[in-house]
Amino acid sequence: MKRLLEVLSALAIACFTASAWAAQAAATFEKRLANGMKVVVREDHRAPVVVHMVWYRVGSMDEVDGQSGVAHVLEHMMFKSTKHLAAGEFNRRVAEAGGRDNAFTSLDYTAYFQIVPKAALPEMMHLEAERMANLAFKAEEFAAEIEVVKEERRLRTEDNPQAKTFEALNAASFMVHPYRRPVIGWMNDLQQMRADDARAWYRTWYAPNNAILVVVGDVDHREVFRLAERIYGKLKAKPLPARKAVREPPQTGPRRVTVQAPADLPFLAMSWKVPKLVDIENDRDPYALEMLAAILDGNDAARFAKHLVRGSQIAQSAGAGYDSTLRGEAQFVLVGQPAAGRTVAELEAALLAEIERIRKEGVGEDELARARTQLIAAQVYKRDSLMAQAMEIGQYEVIGLSWRDVERVLAKLKEVTAEDIRRVTHYLTPQTLTVAVLDPLPVSAAPKPRGFASRH
Repeated sequence: MKRLLEVLSALAIACFTASAWAAQAAATFEKRLANGMKVVVREDHRAPVVVHMVWYRVGSMDEVDGQSGVAHVLEHMMFKSTKHLAAGEFNRRVAEAGGRDNAFTSLDYTAYFQIVPKAALPEMMHLEAERMANLAFKAEEFAAEIEVVKEERRLRTEDNPQAKTFEALNAASFMVHPYRRPVIGWMNDLQQMRADDARAWYRTWYAPNNAILVVVGDVDHREVFRLAERIYGKLKAKPLPARKAVREPPQTGPRRVTVQAPADLPFLAMSWKVPKLVDIENDRDPYALEMLAAILDGNDAARFAKHLVRGSQIAQSAGAGYDSTLRGEAQFVLVGQPAAGRTVAELEAALLAEIERIRKEGVGEDELARARTQLIAAQVYKRDSLMAQAMEIGQYEVIGLSWRDVERVLAKLKEVTAEDIRRVTHYLTPQTLTVAVLDPLPVSAAPKPRGFASRH
């Protein structure tokens, strides 16, 4: 009876997903302006709200050694003064319109967004176009903001032992690929950064032909296109630098790094370099790796929670992660903290044993059905959020895929078999493993000084 209910639930979710996607796909429109800027609009009339996002096809992976963090620093500077806006005026006008705004920088891209009442959309376009073309770079504003970024690094990385461990993991895993550098930048690079570095980055990469406009909400796509033509269309395209693909050399042996930092508990992070999604129709392994991560750590009944946390109680926590949609190289990552009285070595052996069990025995159809249902349900829930829809569109578009690929990716995930999942465990070998371990030092009882706030 329980199995029957699971099947019926999966069928119901799948049917709802198909109809929901068909309706939203039919309400999604795209256009490319004469200056090269791509515009994607999704009409969703359930509430008089709109999400306005500008995505730039540039992130920390485009930086060079010695200037790590400049993409993120420029993101901060975008909220300072422009030719026609005073510092802080951007945020003030968004708030006065009844909205909220923010931005984020990743390895692959940088994005800016506002969530506002639909009547405020034209003003948001004017504001975003202004800072795309007319950022001021006043010396005193850069001097203040670079200190904010340094403090953000102290608070988020140097005072966060798990973040330091992940930073060490990436630096050890990648010898050549730019993913070895942290998005926020190395402290030494931040200390030496000058306003001219950020200005050069802005002048090189911030152009309409390197940007994607995504608008989701209670709008008419034809009116959005007219606004985009009038506001963004007047900005001039720029010649963009050629981007050379950087390939990481094959890893020929295990790598290990230990981080010693004040912490209450040890922490373990492990990674293997694996394929990413390139060919939507013909790739198989990325979909199988996605399902493998879900089977290991997708829900309370997944293997890590069932076998390592509640079963053997080796782990206090354990997780798996994989992202197939990125510009650079993909990693399959396992993380965890040992339970009281257990060691990191025991936890590492237990995590690897779960992989080995799947390699030898495969996975059950019930596990696969559960993971498949979960992934489909997540797609359904995403349709309830304007921001989640805008994020999905932007993330696909900015890495070189299309919003139209979302349906095919979901269909391909449904096609993954138990044998596919067993097969992709061959990527997770001891020879290609990188391990980072947090070795905790005593935590001082002295209170830490309070940092000043970053806008993120």
